[in-house]
Amino acid sequence: MKRVNLIFFVICLMTFFGYTVFAHRESDSEPGSTAEILPPSKANGAIISEAVVVPMQSASLSMAAAGVVGEVLIQENDIVTEGQLLIRLEDSQQRASIAQAEAKLLGARARLEELMGGNRPQEIVAAEAALNAAKANLLQLSEGVSAEDMRIAEATLAESQQVLQELDKGPNDAEIIDAQVRLKNAEAELQRAQSAYNQVKWRNDVGALPESAALQKATNDYEAAKANYDVVLNGASQTERAQAVANVQKAQANLDKLLAPPSENSIAAARAEVARLQAELELIQAGSRVEKIQSAASEVFAAEAALEEAKSSLAKTELRAPFAGTIASLDLAVGEYVSPGRTVLQLADFTEWYLETEDLTEVSVVNVKRDTPVTVTMDAIPDLQLTGHVVRIKPLGENKQGDVIYTALVQLDEQDGRLRWNMTAEVRIGADPSEQN
Repeated sequence: MKRVNLIFFVICLMTFFGYTVFAHRESDSEPGSTAEILPPSKANGAIISEAVVVPMQSASLSMAAAGVVGEVLIQENDIVTEGQLLIRLEDSQQRASIAQAEAKLLGARARLEELMGGNRPQEIVAAEAALNAAKANLLQLSEGVSAEDMRIAEATLAESQQVLQELDKGPNDAEIIDAQVRLKNAEAELQRAQSAYNQVKWRNDVGALPESAALQKATNDYEAAKANYDVVLNGASQTERAQAVANVQKAQANLDKLLAPPSENSIAAARAEVARLQAELELIQAGSRVEKIQSAASEVFAAEAALEEAKSSLAKTELRAPFAGTIASLDLAVGEYVSPGRTVLQLADFTEWYLETEDLTEVSVVNVKRDTPVTVTMDAIPDLQLTGHVVRIKPLGENKQGDVIYTALVQLDEQDGRLRWNMTAEVRIGADPSEQN
């Protein structure tokens, strides 16, 4: 009886362990399981790893500034050159800032050039003339009025008074008769010219005849004689008399000034004016101070920096190709608001394909070196076998599900037109192509 119980116990124990192993294997085989990544296997001394097809060069591009998209100049599958403009944001504000910065820079440079160049000769001449006039005035106040200045002032006053008296008397009989005679003669000549013109005015070429020119001249002479007669008859106008009165008053004031002795205050003021103009002339002749030039130079530097900043802001509204390639994907439309850092397109160079391993563990990577030969089998193209060699191993491993995975980059010896980005492949690192079935 005891023997039967022992056999039953052993059978139960074996059944339990069998079920546990079976359940564990079933769990490992389920899709999407979090089971530990198995390291690449080895066959005939070669390391077998999974890999994907990648282009020679690729980049995820984004805008450097936020804004509304103004232009999208490319489409998917377009081939672009290095530096080519791909996308432009609306940039009216940035362009206005550049115009303002340029204007400020021009003003700052003009100010610096003005200070560096010193004062113009004309400014020096004007300052010297003002100083000489002030010195002459001081000399006149100090020494008194000369006899010649007094004679000129008195003659000017007498002449001005005589003109005013003539205007106030009005025209005499002789002037009126002379004006009347001139007007009558002009009127008679106009009638004679009009009569001669009437005899030929029917002709088509009357404008070219001497009678037409004679009539025009007689008309002008008559109007001039009539205007002269009216002036003589009516006397001077109010404007003419007012000007004559002003001239008399000015001449009288000038004479009174010469006759009055200068006061101590006026002499002191004249001396101060001479000193002021002398100092001003010396400043002009000395040129700009070093401090002013340095300040103006600083303003130029600041304006240049502001302009460069404005240009940089404009450049951020443009996205240009960093290298020649093909637009692999595009996620942007005109009028759309875009923020910095958001990927708007994928650019890739498809002129040459490479392979990147995806499951090369730390245990296997120690046996992989640069230039190690590789054979490749494509999952999508089973009949295609390619060869290549390892060109680079990324020095930093990534932790994936508990394993540290390294990426090896494989360069193909030959290209195939059927290859596409992210196609999967099996690579045998360190394998002889003749050994692969």
